Amino acid sequence: MEDFQEFVMFNTQEIVMEKIHLDPGQKVELSKISPTEIPEFSIDRKDAEEKFLQLNSEIEKLQELLYAEHKHQLLVVLQAMDTGGKDGVIRHVFDRVNPQGVRVANFKVPTNIELDHDYLWRIHKQTPAKGEIVIFNRSHYEDVLVVRVHNLVSREVWSKRYTHINSFEKLLHDEGTTILKFYLHIDKDEQRNRLEARLNDPSKQWKFNPGDIKERELWNDYIEAYEDVIEKTNTEYAPWFIIPANRKWYRNLVIASILVDKMKGLKMKFPDPIFAPQEVIIK
Repeated sequence: MEDFQEFVMFNTQEIVMEKIHLDPGQKVELSKISPTEIPEFSIDRKDAEEKFLQLNSEIEKLQELLYAEHKHQLLVVLQAMDTGGKDGVIRHVFDRVNPQGVRVANFKVPTNIELDHDYLWRIHKQTPAKGEIVIFNRSHYEDVLVVRVHNLVSREVWSKRYTHINSFEKLLHDEGTTILKFYLHIDKDEQRNRLEARLNDPSKQWKFNPGDIKERELWNDYIEAYEDVIEKTNTEYAPWFIIPANRKWYRNLVIASILVDKMKGLKMKFPDPIFAPQEVIIK
């Protein structure tokens, strides 16, 4: 478990992240990773929420810089079990960014036109352009998750897709895209609580899908599929992060921390003006 977790440690001045990466092909056992929080670390919720606001402000500034520099692009992939919190991450972590430079791409059941093409065709069209952040709410990984669990194609077909996906992400990386992939890790009890909350709240009933109950029966199959996905597609150029997501505030804090760290690492700067500002006179 410790070989793949992100330890986020706080002091009064800054956030320091120790990253312990999964080696290629190393086994992942989600049952041994706490979905509540990292066992070796805890933080007071009030302090966490204050720190999150600071990170939110940093993300806002870094996104503006990314957009202005027009050199880098950032792809954020969100995957989770039903009710895992993908929408919540988008709403909270990215709530202060400029919509001009940020876009959300949702991947639902493929259309007939999409099914007439290879499974990555609809994905590639949604990848970020220079200066842009794109958030995948679900992604190309559905084609080795849902497709596998529901036997929509044979094992011979979906098992080859890990290699396709790694090559696809390597292409994006080589062309300047920073890729961050987050698996929002909740347990089955938390999923039940969230489904019941949706069912009992009139303002959330629109989010409840009776089909989610059927999918819940396949929990173990999905966990096995996710473990294979993370093992086989975790690379230096497109890393996976397993985010403890039972506590929403903690989930948001850890993701925001990683985003700030990665965006700062791009060492961006505002472009130089193509004119002499001191010579411009506005009357």
